Amino acid sequence: MNRTTRLFTISALAASIAACGGGDGSVSSSTGQVSFDVTDAPAMEFIDVTVSFTGIRLKPQDGDWVEFTFDQPKTWNLLDLQGGVSEPLITDEEVPAGQYDELRLMVDTDGSYVKLESEPDVEKSLAVPSGEQSGLKLKGGFVVAADTTTDFTIDFDVSKSIVNPQGQSLADYLLKPSLRLVNNLEVGAITGLVDYATINSTRLNDETLADCSEGYEGAAYVFSGEDATPTDLNVNNEDNPLMVIPVTYDQETALYSYTAGFLTEGPYTVAYSCQLDDNEADNTLEFDGKQTVIVTAGETVTAEDIPLAP
Repeated sequence: MNRTTRLFTISALAASIAACGGGDGSVSSSTGQVSFDVTDAPAMEFIDVTVSFTGIRLKPQDGDWVEFTFDQPKTWNLLDLQGGVSEPLITDEEVPAGQYDELRLMVDTDGSYVKLESEPDVEKSLAVPSGEQSGLKLKGGFVVAADTTTDFTIDFDVSKSIVNPQGQSLADYLLKPSLRLVNNLEVGAITGLVDYATINSTRLNDETLADCSEGYEGAAYVFSGEDATPTDLNVNNEDNPLMVIPVTYDQETALYSYTAGFLTEGPYTVAYSCQLDDNEADNTLEFDGKQTVIVTAGETVTAEDIPLAP
C-alpha cells in the first residue's frame, strides 16, 4: 500500500478539541481514525475505465481542509471494483473527529482513460473538469467518530459519470462523477439470478414484446424505495435508477447473476431489461417484472429469480 502524506493545520485540530470538549487537551478525545475505499457500480459499453487518484481532501465543518497526498498515484480500472469489491484510498488515518461537509478526490488526467467494447485496444482520453485543481467534489455531511475507526466507501458510478462530449471537448470522454458515500457499518447488498435464455426466447416468440438487444444479456436496475416505477438511465434526468448492473454468466447455475453492493438499509425496487440503454438519451425500455427487496446492514439478501414466478 502506498504511503500517504497527511496535512492538516494546528488551528483545525484546536478547533476540533474545543468542539469536542477536550478540556484536558488530550488528542485521543478529539481525533478519530478514518478509512475511505472506492468501489464502482458497473457500466455497459466500457471494458476499461482507468482512473488515477493522487489524493483525497476532507473538509471539517469547523476547520480547515485535511489533505492526504499519495506518494504514487493509486490507479485502478474501476470496472474491476464491482459486486462489493473495493480498494483503499486511505486506511486508519488520524483526523479531527466530528462533522465533515465535503470530500474531494484529486485525479491525474494523464493517467486516466477508457476503453470501449467496440475498440478494446484503443485508449480513449478522459478529461476531468477541475479534477486536478479542485478535485472531484462530493458534498454532504458525514461524521468521523472520536477514538475509533470510521470506514467509508465511495461508490463511483461509471454508468452515470462518463459522457461523450460530442466534439465539445479536446478529450474523447468527460468524467462528471456521480459519487455516493456510505458508512460501511450501515450497508448491505442484493444479489440475484436472471434466466436470460427464457426471457430472450419469450420475446422472440411474442410479437407484442420488443426483442432483446443483440449481443447484450441485459442489466438489473435498482431503485430506491418500495414499488418504484422502473425507468431508463439518463444522466440529464433526476429520476434515475440508483444502479444499473449488467448481468454476468454464472457457470454454476447456467443463469446470469448480478450483485448490488454498498446499499444502505431500507427498501429497494429491482427490475431487469435486456434492451440497451443510452445514458445520455431517453430510451423506451421494457422491464421483465419488478420486485421490492429489503436491505439489512451487514447482510446480503437474495432477490427472486428473474423472470419472476407467476
